[in-house]
Amino acid sequence: MRYIVILTILFFASISLSYANNHSPKFDQSRTNLGELVVSKKDSLTYVQYQKIVVKHEKGNYRDALKEALVLLEQCNKTNNTTLKSAVAELIADIYREIGEIAISTEYYKRSLQDLHAFNHDKTALSNDTIANIKARMFLKIGGNFQRTFTRQKFRLNKFYSREDKDFDAINALKEITAQNRDSAIYYYDQLEQIQTLNTNIQHQRAKGYINIAGIYQMDSTFTKAEHYILKSIEINKTNNDSIVLAGAYCNLGNVFLMQNKFELAKKNYFEGINYVHDIKSPKAIRISAKLYYNLAWAMRNLNEVKAYDNLETSYEFEEDLRKRDLKKIIKQIETDHNATLKKLENEKEINIAKLKKKNTTYLFAALTALILIASAVVIYNIRLRQRNLQLKLKQNKLLEKQNIDRLKSESQIKILNATIDGKETERKQIAETLHDSVSALLSSANMHLSATKKQFDGEPPVELEKTREIILEASQKVRDLSHNLVSSILLKFGLEYALKDITKKYSNTELSFHSEFNNINRYNQEFEIKIYNVIHELINNIIKHSLASNAYIVLEEQNEFLSILIEDDGVGFNYRKSTTKSGLGLNQIEARIQMMNGNFLIETATNKGTKITISVPAPKKTAVSLV
Repeated sequence: MRYIVILTILFFASISLSYANNHSPKFDQSRTNLGELVVSKKDSLTYVQYQKIVVKHEKGNYRDALKEALVLLEQCNKTNNTTLKSAVAELIADIYREIGEIAISTEYYKRSLQDLHAFNHDKTALSNDTIANIKARMFLKIGGNFQRTFTRQKFRLNKFYSREDKDFDAINALKEITAQNRDSAIYYYDQLEQIQTLNTNIQHQRAKGYINIAGIYQMDSTFTKAEHYILKSIEINKTNNDSIVLAGAYCNLGNVFLMQNKFELAKKNYFEGINYVHDIKSPKAIRISAKLYYNLAWAMRNLNEVKAYDNLETSYEFEEDLRKRDLKKIIKQIETDHNATLKKLENEKEINIAKLKKKNTTYLFAALTALILIASAVVIYNIRLRQRNLQLKLKQNKLLEKQNIDRLKSESQIKILNATIDGKETERKQIAETLHDSVSALLSSANMHLSATKKQFDGEPPVELEKTREIILEASQKVRDLSHNLVSSILLKFGLEYALKDITKKYSNTELSFHSEFNNINRYNQEFEIKIYNVIHELINNIIKHSLASNAYIVLEEQNEFLSILIEDDGVGFNYRKSTTKSGLGLNQIEARIQMMNGNFLIETATNKGTKITISVPAPKKTAVSLV
């Protein structure tokens, strides 16, 4: 269930990326062409009025922009200016879309398209290429409106399905409406594809349409078609050499494979997207890079590649860089306002000096000049003092923000690591208990029945009966071995001391001898014993794999309600700082685990000087022995 939620988030992140590209309210080239045509008709006042409305729309003043645009559209109807009617209808549709009135927006886009057909009968009609460009934009926007409605209805449909008291009449009605909006969106995207032209701008619009169609097929889990349309978009964008758009397309393609559990293909496409924006430092490129690294981490995590956590860290670093950029913008704006204030004060000072020069009395002039100078000095001193205080405060805020970010990152990493390990330990324990309590018991019961059946034969029992019994015995032994590998049965039955004695005895040989010592060790909370056992087992594995030691020592002692653990070897040692910088896992994972248990973790090591690890954790309240 956790993976389904995550994949859903990744999917809608890719759709939101395509919407962001398709629904920008900026003043585009096609509107400029329409405006120039209006001017050629010597209707410059109307064109100026149209431009003012566009500016208000761009600034987010939707109320005034809509009110004035509706009035202008009525004027165009009276003068039958089809060119401007189409442009104004499109502008009104844009405004309704921005305020969430999608159905009304779609109707005005269609009106704009209808007026577009009248251009060919206009003596000063636009060129065919320009008309095709406008149509392409209209088809993309109308398709986007239907797709947005389809997406919302799809969410509502999923909510209806999740209810216990399902209203199937309402569900069927909503399914029909959802399908209609889906088909309408695909229809208008198909209209965009059918425009016969090699115009670069239209090709760019077509690439966006392919991404949106892919989003629809993703929601329907038709991944083959989604992949097909994303590849068509990538082909166009490679021709246009748009690196940022290509990175976003490869991110969407990776998400398609991720949703199908094709983790290797997803990983390959995420890396491809990263290559396109690796050296680009714009905010949009950084934002896409953060998404690519985050999604890559999930793909690699499902492939059990430890570098997944490095990519997750890279994603956090990109997001931190975006926050820093926003902070720099705020500081720059403060500096701009401050400089404007200083300039205003300087201008006021010059005006006062000019007035003083007009005075005939030299004494009054000198006195007033001195007074102005003193006042100016006080003002400048206060300004500089405020500026220094402001800079100091900004530095303090920046430092606090960095400390908070570092703390949150550290806590987040520790929580991720421990949640992963806790989940694995819980699953291993549950599987071991199921194998021991259920499967093993069933096999034993089956063996007893076979033995009883065997005794019922007067002569020799059938060979198949004995073979079946041998197979059951072999399966029972394998189940016991598997259960012991998942969670040590000695640990569960007899506790930490006996389990550790068992593994030190098992791992000792002629080349490496393990020596153990236990003082005042009792039974503890079972979860605590499993965690400590796994930590020590991991450290013993490190000694076996990497230390080249001849002797190793494991010492456990409980004192003052604290469990002290000493693990030492006479091996080659290692550079701990360099090791943790490269991997970030292994010992770091163990240290994070001990921190979550409110314990202390210390490593003393150097090259060719062996390794000594000391752990101290609070010993939980002792409980009765729980036999499994």
